[in-house]
Amino acid sequence: MSKKNIIPIFVPHEGCPNDCVFCNQRKITGISTSITEEDVRYTIETYSSYFKNDNKFEIALYGGSFTAIDIDVQERILKSINKYIEPNRFDSVRLSTRPDAIDEKRLSLLKKYNVKTIELGVQSLDKDVLRLSKRGHSVVSVYKSAELIKKFGFELGLQQMLGLYGDNLEKSIYTAEEFIKIKPKFIRIYPTLVIKDTELEMLYNSGLYMPQSVEEAVNWIKKILPMYTKAGIEVIRVGLQPTENIQLGKDVVAGPFHPAIRQLVESELITEQIIELLKFESVKSIKIVASGRNISLIAGNKGVGKKYLMEVLNLENVEMKIDKNLNDLIQIFFNENSISFKAGE
Repeated sequence: MSKKNIIPIFVPHEGCPNDCVFCNQRKITGISTSITEEDVRYTIETYSSYFKNDNKFEIALYGGSFTAIDIDVQERILKSINKYIEPNRFDSVRLSTRPDAIDEKRLSLLKKYNVKTIELGVQSLDKDVLRLSKRGHSVVSVYKSAELIKKFGFELGLQQMLGLYGDNLEKSIYTAEEFIKIKPKFIRIYPTLVIKDTELEMLYNSGLYMPQSVEEAVNWIKKILPMYTKAGIEVIRVGLQPTENIQLGKDVVAGPFHPAIRQLVESELITEQIIELLKFESVKSIKIVASGRNISLIAGNKGVGKKYLMEVLNLENVEMKIDKNLNDLIQIFFNENSISFKAGE
């Protein structure tokens, strides 16, 4: 996706017909008041003053289910946002909503006010997981709304949660397979966290729900992330954005919280690729040439990735060299031979 300056406008819990067992939007956004036109003005003008680059601005309505709000309120908010739409600077609006809050009337309104991207908070396509999570929408509504969104020419994003109440790896892989069939523009993946003041916290405290560990979440994501990569679908985020309160010991009661869980996943995936490629080779020393980002991923936090490579392959030395021109390509040199591959493939 092209680089843009994102201006976030939080619409906490607006439009949501019920509390899902995992959700407390006031905890996630840190805001508990309803949005006003003055809030829109202040947020846009404040954030726009922060950015000093020439990238275009995109205004993002986060939280809640925007299209489930009264349609007159939707239009009021969108109209106040559109005062700032300029072809050279502010060029689009994105929002998130529920699959059962999409129809032609709503989409026509969004089209009128320069909405470009719609994210559906689907979370799972297993009917039992949806029921236990109290999502309040059917599996069928996901397919219908996704098709309608694409028919109207919007960019479609889908959100998937892993490790929900009643979930297992097989169900999450099935959801990923179905998401790929829907062909969204992008995906977000969120391992389930137990947030304060949610029904999931009560289930956790009563012993009815056991959240994933970081290690378990990483293992699930390692299986699902490459599915999307292979299908050519961009995963724009893995894991909830850490904030002052979204931390273990604060609003996060339990679950696989890690500020860089995607990096953990990608580090393990690349390391496993290298091991698979070299496991039948008789080598004592290798040289790895890659971009700075991939070298960092291969080395791992505090060198654990490099150490793991040396232990599994019984290596005496691993040399690493940065080549910023390689992008995703990784080159391994050994015994006067070389192998090249792309990370994640």
